[in-house]
Parts: sequence; C-alpha cells; structure tokens
Amino acid sequence: MALDPKDAFNALPPTLVADLLDAFQQVVKNYAEHRWEPSELNGGKLCEAAYTIVEGYLSGTYPARANKPKNMPQACLALENKYTTAARSPRIQIPRMIVALYEIRNNRGVGHAGGDVDPNHMDATAVVYMSKWIVAELVRLLHGLTTDEATDLVDALVEREVALVWRSAEKRRVLVPGLTLRKQTLILLAGVTHATEADLILWLEQKRPADYRKNVLKPMHANRLIEFDGQTTTVQLLPPGVAAAEVLIHELGEAR
Repeated sequence: MALDPKDAFNALPPTLVADLLDAFQQVVKNYAEHRWEPSELNGGKLCEAAYTIVEGYLSGTYPARANKPKNMPQACLALENKYTTAARSPRIQIPRMIVALYEIRNNRGVGHAGGDVDPNHMDATAVVYMSKWIVAELVRLLHGLTTDEATDLVDALVEREVALVWRSAEKRRVLVPGLTLRKQTLILLAGVTHATEADLILWLEQKRPADYRKNVLKPMHANRLIEFDGQTTTVQLLPPGVAAAEVLIHELGEAR
C-alpha cells in the first residue's frame, strides 16, 4: 500500500480527523461487542464529521471540528444543489449515504424514544458497513485511490476491538481460560487486519513455535480459515474464518 494509514487524512485539521475516526472506531468496537444501540448512536456522530469534511472539500476550507447541521437532509441536499460542477462523489453520493445513515440513527428507535424499531443486529450491520463505505470514500476522494486501496487502508486505520482480548502495548491476551489454541487464534485475528506468526506466538506464549505452526496454523490454512503465508509469515482470517470467529465471539460474549 503506497499510502501510510497515518497519512490518510493528513490534509485535514487533526481535531476534525479525531472527530471522524473516534466515531468510526466506536461504531466498529460496539458492533463487535454486540452493543447495537451505542454502535448506531456513534453512526450519527460519524455523519456529522463526514458532512463537515465533504462541505470543506467542496468549499475549499475545513473547520477545526465537526459541525452538526440543524437539518441534515436539507444540508446534504444543499451541497448537491450548490456545487453543481463538482464530482458526483462529494456532491451527491457521500451526502446521500450520510442521509441514509442519519435516518437510521434518528428514526429506527435508536436516537430517541418513539422510533418504530428497537435497536437490533440488522440495523447495526447496516450502520457499520455504511460507516466503512463513507470513511473509505473520503480517503479515496482525498488521495485519488482506487476503491480497493481505500478500503484496505480503512481496515488498517481502525483495527477491530474484541472485548474478549486484553491488550497493552505489543501484548495481547485472550481473557477466556481453557480455550484451544485454534479458538484463541481465531479471537486474536478477529481484532486485527493481519498479524505475523511471531505476533501470535508472543500473544499465545508459545514455547514451541514449530509445534504451533504445524498443529494450528497449517491445519487452519488447509481448512481455509486463515491465509498463512509461509514466506512472509503473515496470517489473516479468510471469510470462513471470519464467520467462525464471529460465532465464537458471540457464544463467549453471551456466556460472560
């Protein structure tokens, strides 16, 4: 990846970047913890930061902090009508996605009493993926990247936080005793975009790395739960592994 993740928003005021990424991190974290309502509430905060960035991009001036328009749908429509010669992404596509996300936050039983739907997994899933699309599209817009490059960079920007994992500096520990090494590996990998074999050996305190590679990593690779590159020693979850990790995290979360 040519662009370092820390430089994804270097054209913006740091405080505005913090407003966006703090909200995005909370969306992802709360979703991973099955906390549907706060996940969706932070989707509203992300909308306000994204709207401010798009408005600044179109006008040429970025404010220091996110602004909350009095009426978000009208404010987004005003961008569409005002900047008629601008590209469709900042003028139409991102603002319309913001409106859709903001609608869930306000009128699906999330933001206040009176909504007709209780906070739930379906709505929270929509929120987390719309949030990721918005952030990735902002990165793509600011740096002229492809959609795949922008998505990969957003994955690197905010690693998933898993409530079952303790972390301090470079260390991570699975907090549930008695789990197999395979299950612990799934949980640890669910919290990162990728890791190295050395990372996992450190986190799992393995005294015999060769045994861990032979008995855990290689079988998981053969079963298509992970992609294990023997040359670079990088490890990441494949879609079946993501699904297995989600089930495991949900089961353990329900039991705690």
